[in-house]
Amino acid sequence: MEKQHLSNKVTVATLLVALGIIYGDIGTSPLYVLSAVVGERKIDEILVYGGVCLIFWTLFFQTTIKYVWLTLRADNHGEGGVFSLFALVKRYSKSLVIITILGATTLLADGIITPPISVSSAIEGLNTVSGLEKIIVPGNTLTVGIVVAIISSLFFFQRFGTHNIGKTFGPIMAIWFAMILIIGASYVFKNPSIFKILNPYYGYELLVKYPKGFWLLGAVFLATTGAEALYSDLGHCGVKNIRLTWAFVKLSLTFNYLGQAAWIMQYQKEDLVNNTTLHGLNPFFEMVPHWFLLPSIIIATVAAIIASQALISGSFTLVSEAMNLNFWPRVTVRQPSDIKGQIYIPSVNSILWFGCVLMMLYFKTSLAMQAAYGFSITIAMMMTTILLNFYLKFRLKWNQVYVTLVIGLFAIVEISFFIANVAKIKERWMFLFFELFIFLTMYVWYYARKIQNKFLKFVEIGKYVPQLIELSQDDAIPKFSTHLIYLSKANTRNQIEEKVIKSIFAKKPKRADVYWFVHINRTEDPFTMNYDVSELVDDKVMKVNINLGFRIQPKTEIYFKKIVQDLVANRELNLHIRPDGSTKYNNEPDFKFIVIEKFLSIENEFALKDGLLLQGYFQLKRLGQSDTKAFGLEKSDVIIEAVPMIVSPYTKLELARAH
Repeated sequence: MEKQHLSNKVTVATLLVALGIIYGDIGTSPLYVLSAVVGERKIDEILVYGGVCLIFWTLFFQTTIKYVWLTLRADNHGEGGVFSLFALVKRYSKSLVIITILGATTLLADGIITPPISVSSAIEGLNTVSGLEKIIVPGNTLTVGIVVAIISSLFFFQRFGTHNIGKTFGPIMAIWFAMILIIGASYVFKNPSIFKILNPYYGYELLVKYPKGFWLLGAVFLATTGAEALYSDLGHCGVKNIRLTWAFVKLSLTFNYLGQAAWIMQYQKEDLVNNTTLHGLNPFFEMVPHWFLLPSIIIATVAAIIASQALISGSFTLVSEAMNLNFWPRVTVRQPSDIKGQIYIPSVNSILWFGCVLMMLYFKTSLAMQAAYGFSITIAMMMTTILLNFYLKFRLKWNQVYVTLVIGLFAIVEISFFIANVAKIKERWMFLFFELFIFLTMYVWYYARKIQNKFLKFVEIGKYVPQLIELSQDDAIPKFSTHLIYLSKANTRNQIEEKVIKSIFAKKPKRADVYWFVHINRTEDPFTMNYDVSELVDDKVMKVNINLGFRIQPKTEIYFKKIVQDLVANRELNLHIRPDGSTKYNNEPDFKFIVIEKFLSIENEFALKDGLLLQGYFQLKRLGQSDTKAFGLEKSDVIIEAVPMIVSPYTKLELARAH
């Protein structure tokens, strides 16, 4: 709650933080959106006016209304994003799991195209500088090499954290938005009649009267591709800061798009060539005064890098949440700084870097990438709309008529964008493999764990209490550990997994003074950190529940030792008068954690789907992080036991004795 309170403060500093974190993607869209709409088509009033009109109203409906006004209300204790929204509504429908996986998949996929398209759009601006037009040619080896070098450097420095340079992001983005506002306004004020573009009729004309005008929606949609970041970064900035800064950002974007339209129409009048087209010119940089061209390109490049950084950081957060909600295999997560919430995931960093470089080498120019852009975010927005429908209906208790009208409006807009983007699918086939990989990873991991949990057997601890007491006091059995700790999935006080009981008593019994059963409970709240302790048998059997939010990385051993210290300090459970296993030679308490790792037994015969899911799960598990690291346990204090997982044992074994 403290975090939410702090993020809702509004100061100059918090406003700058919001500008630096949230608006990189949507803020750099003027670099390429209108040039994507116009392309090499003949300049026409319906095309230019209709394109900018649709851009303006797309920003209004999709960003201002859907995200800034409505979706930001769906905060999960101050946090936003697809997983936060899923946590709020998952109880209302089982089908929302697939919706969430699709939304998360497409958001992650966006991470491999935003950096190359943003950075290349900025670098290609050097082509407008006198003396560089023959050197910086879109698509040539040098231009591609510069973009790849910038992107590679960005990913390389992720391991060191961005906390130091991150302080400059806000002021730089403030300069960027002020720059695009002033440059756009200079052309708007020269031609005030350009404001008539905002009349929705021009958008209608483009869609209905212009040849194949509907299919231009795919390019128009690029103007709002960063809208999901508004919601995903809710916890970092707070709703008030987002809404206030959006007013400034929306004004800057609107004036810049209007200014670009004014420049294009002026260019058409001045150009004497028949069937005037843009001839590959970028209206954004053509508006910039010649004396300011180089500084503007530098600022644009830095803004594009900041946009890429925001997306990379967002991808790390997304995968971290996916792991904690059992949608993603456990992988190594590092914290490069002491700042809460700043994480670095090496495997995700490598995947994104490889994807970005591959995209740049394949498409070579920002113009070629524009066709491949937008498809993923369209799906992400559609999935958010579906989740939002459940939130409005069941959490906010809106009248069904209002829910239908609001969700219906968003659905019409987003389905139109989706259809326009699907038409370009042949230009982005390579991109689909990346999305398929992410989707299958989440799907397999989530549903294979469901299968395992279905066959997980629990027993009553009370039935085994006499044996536990007897074993603990049996001096004939060598003492295994003073404190023996098992991680348990049992979320009820009196139950434990059958495999844990077998581990204690089977083969060589494990004698200990105190038996602990620790359960990590993932809460729907993002930053929960508390625990409770139950004494099942006096000073002998303890059950501990550690409640962690889905944005917290578990450090189970540290938590457990802190809990024991608290109990000793408070003179609870008589732990303060018991020996803890330390000696005069070693003052460390004698703790031993048992981690039971399952492997797929050869004794199974599966249905096709279950077999594929479980085989895929264990393959992913081998590639991922060990349970020891995932739960935050020190290797020296852990013993790993491998047990066979028998889900569907063979029922017919045709084996006869030879005579």
